[in-house]
Amino acid sequence: MNRRRLLARGAAGAAGAATLATPNLASAQPRLRWRCPGSFPKSLDTLWGTQEYIARRVSEMTDGAFQIQAFGPGELVPALQVLDAVGAGTVECGFTSGYYYLGKDPSLAIVTCIPFGLSSRQHWAWLTHGGARELYAEVYRDQGVVGIPAGNTAAQMGGWFRKEIKSVEDLKGLKFRIAGYGGNVLGKLGVVTQQIGGPDIYPALERGVIDGAEWVGPYDDEKLGFNRVAQFYYYPGWWEYSPSIDMMVNAKAYEELPAQYKAVLNAACTESWHWMAARYDVLNPAALRRLLASGTQLRGFPRDVLQACYKATQELYAELGEQNPRFKRLHAKWDAFRIEQTQWLRVAEDSLGNFLAVQTAQR
Repeated sequence: MNRRRLLARGAAGAAGAATLATPNLASAQPRLRWRCPGSFPKSLDTLWGTQEYIARRVSEMTDGAFQIQAFGPGELVPALQVLDAVGAGTVECGFTSGYYYLGKDPSLAIVTCIPFGLSSRQHWAWLTHGGARELYAEVYRDQGVVGIPAGNTAAQMGGWFRKEIKSVEDLKGLKFRIAGYGGNVLGKLGVVTQQIGGPDIYPALERGVIDGAEWVGPYDDEKLGFNRVAQFYYYPGWWEYSPSIDMMVNAKAYEELPAQYKAVLNAACTESWHWMAARYDVLNPAALRRLLASGTQLRGFPRDVLQACYKATQELYAELGEQNPRFKRLHAKWDAFRIEQTQWLRVAEDSLGNFLAVQTAQR
């Protein structure tokens, strides 16, 4: 009997020790509550949805100890001032795109995307294995933030127009909403460009303040109602093949995060980067069919327009490189990566074509 009691006590003691040895993340780490303003309309379950997704995943992975509260444009700061608020420490983090702030540093455009750039697959390779994160850290450091890739829309459309674009001449004098250096390229061709926050694009189109606008793609554009105020929908969005959206974190706040929270935040952002791209891939085709059924006229940019845009893009890169040594250095590395990836893509496509040809011949 005594031996049985001794064994029972031993088992209970071992169970207690096992319980004590299992850490509870919520109690082992500090409880944090961060504010996260964003640049994207709350009506969009893609962009805004990704901001919410990150907050939810961080909470889930820390048993609720690390909370990020998402805010829409204008609730804490205006849509295009998120980087300023994060860098100043007014808020701990923000969900926005670097190219909204290229006036501070032209290299911030490369952080998001630049015209005639990378596909989403190539972009992720560039970010994770091509050295981009290290290069971008230098750019963001000057702004007082740490940038973590946290979303990607994949390929975008070329925007909405009230009239057809049949030649380069049709671009002259056109008032067009666009973000990033795509606007500078179009400016070289006579377009009057404006950068307007997402929530303000529809009213500007409706009132005739602008003649056209680009945003993302069929799903978001349908939700924002652009098809009700512009008839012609163009592709491709050559200025935004795969824009990467960042979770920008105040540098001091990031430095003070426990190592485990840093790992959680980075993991949640990586997950959300792919979550967003996949969501767009699923939602865009059906949205495009609905738009076409409602009367939207789908058009491809004429070849002479694309050629003129490409030529103007190369001129712009040369000019920016002369004005800004950092942009020149980062762009040179980005471009070398792009060229290498393009060459590999051609080999892969040829290999796939030969494989399919063999399969077909054997049937």
